[in-house]
Amino acid sequence: MTQQTPQVPSTEPELTGVRNFRDVGGLPTVDGRAVTPGRLFRSGHLAHATAEDAAFLSTLGLHTIFDFRNEADRKFEGLDVELPGTRNVHIPLNDPADGKEFWKLVRSGDLSTLREMLGNGKAADRMSDSYRKMIVQRTAEHSRILHAMAEDSVPALMHCAAGKDRAGLSIAVSLLAVGVEREAIEADYVKSNEPHRRYKVQRSSTAPDGLAPEVMELLSPLFDARVEYLRAAFETMEATYGSVEGYLTEGLKLSAETRELLRARLVTEA
Repeated sequence: MTQQTPQVPSTEPELTGVRNFRDVGGLPTVDGRAVTPGRLFRSGHLAHATAEDAAFLSTLGLHTIFDFRNEADRKFEGLDVELPGTRNVHIPLNDPADGKEFWKLVRSGDLSTLREMLGNGKAADRMSDSYRKMIVQRTAEHSRILHAMAEDSVPALMHCAAGKDRAGLSIAVSLLAVGVEREAIEADYVKSNEPHRRYKVQRSSTAPDGLAPEVMELLSPLFDARVEYLRAAFETMEATYGSVEGYLTEGLKLSAETRELLRARLVTEA
C-alpha cells in the first residue's frame, strides 16, 4: 500500500461534508510526553465527504480508516468515500438490532412518546449504559483495533456516525493505552459538543412535533458528549477488571511489548 507523506495542517480544517473531524495530537501523557500530531484522527462518517474534503483527507497519509458504524448506519448514511492508498476497516461496535425500535421512535415518535421514553433522566441513563456495554461486550473489537495500530495501521482515522460515542470511546481507550492523562482525554471528548461539530438531529419530515423545543430538549442527551458517559466507561473498566490497567492487560490482552509499539507509533518523546 502506497503511503503519502502526511501534511499536518497548522489549523483545523473546515470540512463541508464531514463533521467533528480533529487530530488528537498534542494531548499530554502522564510521563511528560505528548501524542504526536498527524498520527491519530477522529471524525463523523465520511459518506458525505465532498471532493474537497476527500482531497484534504488524502494529504494526511492515512494508512487505515476504522469505521465503527453498524450495517444499519451504513445503509442509512452510505459507505465512506474511498481514499487512494488508504485501507478501510469496518468494525461494528454495536448491534444494528440493539435499539432499532428505539431509534425509530427517536426519528418519528410524537411528543408524549418521547416524554415517556426519554424524560426524567432516561435518555442520559441509556447513553451511560451504552458506554458500559461497549466496555464489557466489545473487548475483542477494541483489542483488534489497538493491535492493528501497534502493527501497521497508523496514521489512522476512527469514526462512527457522529464521531462522538463509538469513535469517542475507541479514541479514549487508545489514549489510555499510551498513557494520556485522563483529564486530557475527557477534554478532547467534550469538544464534540461544539456547535460546528455536532451531529445534526434527524427527524422524519412527517414526525409529529418535528423539532419543537421540547422535542429537542428530550433528544439532547442522546446527541451530547457528556463527560458522565465517558466516566461510566472508566468506572466499568475498574469495576470489571479492578483498574484501567487491568482492563488494558486482561480485557484487551495488551502485552507490554504491544503497548511500547503503540507508544512508539503515537507518542512523541519528551
